[in-house]
Amino acid sequence: MHRYDLIAIDLDGTLLDPMGIVSARNLSALAAARDAGIRIAICTGRGLVECRHILAKIAQVEPVVVAGGAIISDPVSGGTVHRFAIDLGMVADTVQRLITHGHPALVLKDPVEAGYDYLVVQGRERLALDPVTLWWFESMNVRVRYVADLAEDGHPEHTVRVGACGLSGTMAQIKRELEGVCGTRACIHHFPAVVAPEVARRTSDGQTLHVLELFDNGANKWSAVQVLARKLGVNPTRIAAIGDEINDESMIRGAALGIAMGNAVEVIRSAAARHTTANTDDGVATAIDQILSGEW
Repeated sequence: MHRYDLIAIDLDGTLLDPMGIVSARNLSALAAARDAGIRIAICTGRGLVECRHILAKIAQVEPVVVAGGAIISDPVSGGTVHRFAIDLGMVADTVQRLITHGHPALVLKDPVEAGYDYLVVQGRERLALDPVTLWWFESMNVRVRYVADLAEDGHPEHTVRVGACGLSGTMAQIKRELEGVCGTRACIHHFPAVVAPEVARRTSDGQTLHVLELFDNGANKWSAVQVLARKLGVNPTRIAAIGDEINDESMIRGAALGIAMGNAVEVIRSAAARHTTANTDDGVATAIDQILSGEW
């Protein structure tokens, strides 16, 4: 008898291989888990529109955690089950700081309410988007509205994340500044832009582009998983979580069983109780096999 009723699974770097594909073995493992009565909760930094093709591939019909934990969405209807909005003053402070540093602000919306996915605030200088973001918006058919000033935002109450993409050193500096301004009101992290062509995610001199994200402090993957578990009637002591990157840390630490991918960053490896193989080697399937066998 398995010990878990719900498995929270990250997408990029976890369920998906480096090409963004769900392997046949991972697909079979998800089906086996469901057949055993285990709920699958996809938990991703992507917005719903950016992962619907993956959700269709894995036949996901139960709610999913998207936008890094800021929204719980119904993958069938596209409706919003729950969202964690950001304080308007904190949004304004973050947008201004990003523009001051020469980065357009990527203001993620609850698309059900706003009618689009991202408000891109470019400032009076009409700051250009970086190549990773441009590639992402085009390849994922993301709906974008471009404005010069945040005052043009017609849906301020529906903002769930503010972010930017730029050089790793610059993103780290902005993160420190925002932590000084926002304190404990915000959850802020940055990590490499992994799902993009090599030519897009590195500069000509070899520097890596990072994604910076700011959320309300109550918005993270574990918070959303807890909300989802309550709706599904799942006891938190019977939740497992699998992830690889810094935005998975809350659920890896919070779950009864936190599992790090073989390709996970050190923070996740240290936080996890168990370690599976890498996303190039069907790490999710390996972990699910261990859970179903009762070994984990």
